[in-house]
Amino acid sequence: MGKKRILVLAGDYVEDYELMVPVQALMAVGHRVEVVCPGKKAGDKVRTAIHDFEGDQTYSEKRGHDFTLNATFDGLSPADFDALVIPGGRAPEYLRLNDEVVAVVRHFAESDKPVAAICHGAQLLAAAGVIEGRECSAYPACAPEVRLAGGKYMEIGIDEAHTDGNLVTAPAWPAHPAWIAQFLAVLGTKIEL
Repeated sequence: MGKKRILVLAGDYVEDYELMVPVQALMAVGHRVEVVCPGKKAGDKVRTAIHDFEGDQTYSEKRGHDFTLNATFDGLSPADFDALVIPGGRAPEYLRLNDEVVAVVRHFAESDKPVAAICHGAQLLAAAGVIEGRECSAYPACAPEVRLAGGKYMEIGIDEAHTDGNLVTAPAWPAHPAWIAQFLAVLGTKIEL
């Protein structure tokens, strides 16, 4: 396995687990992971939100942790990265309004590089116009956006993930074991015990 340089797009109120768990898992297996946020630089923090499933009609939201960014969005070249991770939470709903962020997402899709998106991360994929004709999972409330963007929404269990070529998607953080495992496979990462 070659060490990969992986870009993670974050913003305030990104989902806590969907940022922290994949970042830590990817680093633990030896990949170089750089987390950025438009308008912030390395050393700045983003606030996270914890989304939970407690029997209500939708998820609940609580204040999460602060996450310290380890890279700067301004001036980054997506061509320097091997893969992209898009966590969910509230961040994708406004990050998709940033043309530079959308261009970064398009670069990875058009370059056929591995992309992992979870939960509301599909909002960024839809805004970038990169899921037309693709199979894509997301938080169920994002299903209309996936379909309107020309994607085939995959109705899978909340603890499942789906891979379509270089695109790995999942509904929410309970899918981390499947989502991260499938993304590692797309990256060519082999773990031997």
